[in-house]
Amino acid sequence: MKVGDLVELTRAPAALSIPGDAWSGAAHSTPAGSGTGRGWAMPLASACLYWSGMAFNDWCDRRVDAEERPERPIPSGRVRPGTALGVAAGLGAAGLGIATLVGGRSALAIGAPLAVMVVAYDAVAKDAAYGPVAMASTRGLDVLLGAHASPASAWQPALAVTAHTAGLTWLSRGEVHGTRPAVAAAVTAGTVAVAAATAHVAHHDREAGRAARLAGVGLSAAYAVVVGRAQARAALDPTADAARRATRTGIGGFSLLQGAWLARRGRLGAAAAVVGAGPAYRALSRRWSPT
Repeated sequence: MKVGDLVELTRAPAALSIPGDAWSGAAHSTPAGSGTGRGWAMPLASACLYWSGMAFNDWCDRRVDAEERPERPIPSGRVRPGTALGVAAGLGAAGLGIATLVGGRSALAIGAPLAVMVVAYDAVAKDAAYGPVAMASTRGLDVLLGAHASPASAWQPALAVTAHTAGLTWLSRGEVHGTRPAVAAAVTAGTVAVAAATAHVAHHDREAGRAARLAGVGLSAAYAVVVGRAQARAALDPTADAARRATRTGIGGFSLLQGAWLARRGRLGAAAAVVGAGPAYRALSRRWSPT
């Protein structure tokens, strides 16, 4: 297996959408403007769990992909099924191990259910009606993983990321055969609602400074424009290509949403780092598909 095949198997570029989950969770579990301690390293655990899920997804879908996406690593013969399963297991174990090293038992208490939900989505829930909700729960738990010591304090960013993921997953079901205008329109409306709620919270947070509030509102607006526009186009042109473009844009849009929640807590440096990963994601996704 070549390095490029591993990158494609794990959808490695999409992991650039991961760090903001844990960082935004950590930002909401500590006083505004304070440091994150060892929490800066938690995205390593999240990335491993994400890559594990992508590899396991391809192992579960190997027969379907042989008909619908024969260019993927397993059906094309570039990666053996057993190898893909081993990669998934190894990355999953690494993710849980890193989470425990960084956050101790409280992190493991969230990381373990997160790993279980990743496996359950790929193996059982993906094609079920509740599939988008199951997938969304993994990203919500990822935010809470960053806030493992006080997860209840991070319910707002966790809910926002969960809602975004649910819409993204629902729309991604049309990547092969196309979506429906009503689905894309509903997802677009959900994106606008998430952006409005995020901007409202940022604007009315009196613990944050003026710059932090402005950054939070601005990034919320950027999220609505960038992600919502791509989804609206899919509503007008519900083809498979449009659904794929909207899905890829939605994955990149995580950075704007996460950045808004980080800015709201005065983590302007972390917000800039997360948002700055967007161009790298777009560049890499041109070579290796993130979906």
